Amino acid sequence: MMKSASLLFSILIIILFTFSQSCKVSYSFTGATINPEIKTFSIQYFDNRAPLVQPQLSQVFTDALREKLQGQTSLNLVTGYGDVDFSGEIRNYETRPQAITSDESAALNRLTITVRVKYTNEIEPEKSFDTNFSRFQDYSSSEDLSNVEDALIKLIVEDLMEDIYNKAFVNW
Repeated sequence: MMKSASLLFSILIIILFTFSQSCKVSYSFTGATINPEIKTFSIQYFDNRAPLVQPQLSQVFTDALREKLQGQTSLNLVTGYGDVDFSGEIRNYETRPQAITSDESAALNRLTITVRVKYTNEIEPEKSFDTNFSRFQDYSSSEDLSNVEDALIKLIVEDLMEDIYNKAFVNW
């Protein structure tokens, strides 16, 4: 009885291993489904074309996208153009009053960043896209933007990275 259970278990393991080796799509703990033929990625510098320019935002955004892909995928970063390529621009960077109090002053302000991302997938062209992504963070109007700007940008960029990564690789 013990021998047949062991034999059945061994056969099951061999079958599972065989099927897992023949799959076309690779899976990861991040939820990404990246075609195994995709080996490299490239990121072009995201120019800041917003009417209001925050000087470090282009570099912060470009570096964050690079770090996200290096940390969440096994793809290799290349200069030039990889199997998948990310390019685009920062289109908007603005702060606006959000919540008005009874004395008609702003209680909250909202910092919004919008980026245009062009994702080119050379292996699976049907998965390529050219999309605007926008995220925001609210902050108290009693705070000066220059005092909270770096922290807000970090939070917004993290949210944008999740959106871009999910659109490119998670296919939700």
